[in-house]
Amino acid sequence: MGGPAWNSLLAHVLDVAAVVGQLWDRYLPPTIRARLTEAFAEKDPVTARTIVMLLAGLHDLGKGSSCFLRQFGQNPWDGAYLRQARTTWEKQARAAGLPLADRLDAEPSVRHEHITAFHLPRLLGCPGENCGGTGPCHTGLHDVANLLGGHHGHIPSHATVERAPMAADTGLWLPIYTELVEEAAALIGADLTTLPLLVRPERPAVLPIFAGLVILADWIASDDTRFTYRNLSDSTTTWWQTSLTQARTATDALGLDAWQAKPTTWEALYPGTIPRSFQTAAMAALPATGPALIIIESDTGSGKTRLALACAHHLAVTCGYQGLYLAMPTRAATNQAARETARFMQHALNSQDSAMLAVVHSTAQATDFVHDLLDAGRAPGQAALDSLEDFITTPDTGPGTSPATSHAVLSPWYLRRCLGLIAQFAVGTVDQVVLAALPSRHWMLRFLGLATKTVIIDEAHAYELYQQGLLAAVLRWLADAGSSVVVLSATLPAAARTALTDAWCAGHRTAPSDAGQTGPITIVDEHGSITRTGSGIKMPKLRTRIAFLPDPGAQELADHVMQEAAGAGITLVLRNRVDSAVELYTTALRRAAANGWRPDNIILLHGRTLPRFRLPVEERLKNLLGPDEDPQRPNPNRPHRFLVIATQVVEQSLDIDFDRIYTDLAPIDLLIQRRGRQHRHTVNDPYRPSWAHKARMTLLLQEGPDGLPLVEPPNPKEGRPTGNLDGYVYAPYTLIASWHALKLRTRADGTVRIVTPTHTTDLIEAVYGPRQMADGALGEILDRTWASWQSQLADEQAQCDIRALKPFTRKGKPTPVSGLVSGDAHGDGDDDGIEGIRAVSRLGDPSIEAVALYRQTDGTLTYDQEGTLRADLARHTPDSPARKQQQKDLLLNTLAIPAHWFTRQKTSLPAPETWPVHPAPALKYMNVALFDPADGTCISGPLGLTLHPSTGLSR
Repeated sequence: MGGPAWNSLLAHVLDVAAVVGQLWDRYLPPTIRARLTEAFAEKDPVTARTIVMLLAGLHDLGKGSSCFLRQFGQNPWDGAYLRQARTTWEKQARAAGLPLADRLDAEPSVRHEHITAFHLPRLLGCPGENCGGTGPCHTGLHDVANLLGGHHGHIPSHATVERAPMAADTGLWLPIYTELVEEAAALIGADLTTLPLLVRPERPAVLPIFAGLVILADWIASDDTRFTYRNLSDSTTTWWQTSLTQARTATDALGLDAWQAKPTTWEALYPGTIPRSFQTAAMAALPATGPALIIIESDTGSGKTRLALACAHHLAVTCGYQGLYLAMPTRAATNQAARETARFMQHALNSQDSAMLAVVHSTAQATDFVHDLLDAGRAPGQAALDSLEDFITTPDTGPGTSPATSHAVLSPWYLRRCLGLIAQFAVGTVDQVVLAALPSRHWMLRFLGLATKTVIIDEAHAYELYQQGLLAAVLRWLADAGSSVVVLSATLPAAARTALTDAWCAGHRTAPSDAGQTGPITIVDEHGSITRTGSGIKMPKLRTRIAFLPDPGAQELADHVMQEAAGAGITLVLRNRVDSAVELYTTALRRAAANGWRPDNIILLHGRTLPRFRLPVEERLKNLLGPDEDPQRPNPNRPHRFLVIATQVVEQSLDIDFDRIYTDLAPIDLLIQRRGRQHRHTVNDPYRPSWAHKARMTLLLQEGPDGLPLVEPPNPKEGRPTGNLDGYVYAPYTLIASWHALKLRTRADGTVRIVTPTHTTDLIEAVYGPRQMADGALGEILDRTWASWQSQLADEQAQCDIRALKPFTRKGKPTPVSGLVSGDAHGDGDDDGIEGIRAVSRLGDPSIEAVALYRQTDGTLTYDQEGTLRADLARHTPDSPARKQQQKDLLLNTLAIPAHWFTRQKTSLPAPETWPVHPAPALKYMNVALFDPADGTCISGPLGLTLHPSTGLSR
């Protein structure tokens, strides 16, 4: 630690201030610095930098209080050394006149950050009556103080802050605080006399940006392996110089420099490729200066992601953004997108040797590449930062993108919760984006990470209305912050496009200005001017024959698809529900020999199984059905014939190619997405079997009366004793409307053919636009399911309106700090908080996570059914290889159990709090499910479950 057993509060003030200075100079983009300058010094960035440094440093002022100081040396884990140091410190403190209470243990408890929030406005010159003056209250100083009061994750309410004097009496502590503030201001170079005249944080986005910056600087400066405790014999000037030096060193070590993007060409970013015409048109239409909203609508496999990354590079050049965040709908899609981002970084970093790349979702660390990436970015002193709090990591980036070639590295520091978003380059689920508009713990830090970047939102059509509403709220915040956003979709309804454009313009406090242009690329600048391009440009067209087939049942369907591909062919059967997929898979295995197939040419992929079993299947799929390292050559690993039975996990963003697709009826946008897995790689076209030379997709229907498909789930109360369980997965109206929209395209020869993107817009609007009209039984179903769907959408919108934080009120005024208040009841964006209040990124009950282990006959616990991988459940030091391997293994064996399995009236699983607690140190605080390796049945915990390596979890 370089000093005594305790550190001066002033030293930490200086450390945090110095870190803020480094972040201002090296991490924050010009857009963010301009907004902070506007809020803290009108037009002088030098003064604003100094004031922000001072204010951030003072965040822990409330630690100067009896209720906080009494903790020194009193925790159960404090050793004899700290207890003795406490005695010495207290004698010195009392001798120096620190107004400690006679009995520290009898003092009222108030959080130190709330004490800061109460006292700081008075110390900085607020003339209001509550601060001892007779003038008007200085709202800006109180806002800043309340934001500092939220540096542990939740911005406090006025009532909470008003409790502070009971723990830190103004008369006793004000002289101490005054001396500390004046000393810090003198060392940092801030003028306290002019400060009240300059602090005016009125722009909404500045509030979370400032709060997030304070949190980030505090986390960096609180690392005592980088910031040494100070000796009392040294001068405070020496302390300040030490802070400046150590802040610079810490910023270097953590790689907190912004992306230094330089003007370049498409060919330089993507060597060996030529941009498609729509990509060229989009790049040419980007604004030369300022932020932009870019909406790219193009078919799957057309190169949207490459274009989005190129747009992010252009915006980094013109706006100076620190990096980019690529938001994906699923974890599986995230892992593959990280590969493309790593390849992009190889040519986008210019003179920078490396940059941080984080993947932000809970099971990313289960991939091997993260350990190579951490080793590539490892520096002396990193060991103490290896606490794997949130498992935010980078996955295997595939051929040609090792750390050595992609320049992507990762410091263990970014493994902590929320910090993955701070890395220059980050790829994660969309949940991280929507949580930036929800009052979850440290949401301000999430927002800061996004606000410094270009945010790319992929598969924008794939999100429920609740999430779309949250994305609109985030878009308003990001627009106000000066960020840029790129939205990708193959099937975006016009209403969704309009909502995105309106949200962007609302964030810029302007109205959309539409010149009436058309085209698949929409660009909106900071003034609301809308440019559309790509119209008339030849886009790759995908032609598909659609057939309808009443679902014949598992055996007949399995026989049919295997016989169809008896000679050759790669087929995908996509089921909407796991149970349907498992039934078809087990039937296909049983019927394989009779149809001349080997079982190892049939695989099942769904999300309800262990990552230990699922990830190898995903890798096998990508190796066999993905593109070759040279996309101009066929993949030499591509099999002669293959059958994949899967759920929606293959629907989005997986770059794999099938000859033939069968799919359950689904909403039209998802059917178009699913079609995008077929004939995806044109390099394979010459080698497809003759029967699959033309793309064919067959829709499997549950037959109902009157020749109409069943789309509604069973409901005896409404006279439907039978029904389609897919109606629990998708809104029945979107199912029947999608079927109807396709049937209306029936040709004279009885076939249905669609061409995308030519027909995409019309099909999407036919389902998501005005209600479809029809006569007879079809009309009755459309009317009934439409009403139910609209009610569901209204509920989702209401939930979004209740939960989302918005930068502006309904009257268009900036949201005050009081509108951003949150607390423990809101949780941290994971599973905690109070039901109905907690911040959630998706509606519906969250899954229950549990570590799944097999108990062998001798009592040994193993990760695998065969008993070859013994579970290491001991306690390990954070820096040890054993600890890393243990964390990876536990993630690989973590189950997500559907929440509704715990609530069924007759067959509910036992609640997790009733499961036996395992004594192993590694399993502390974890739900543990033990399984019998003989048959996979659960023998401890969620009794009634069965776990099989190939078919997954069932009950």
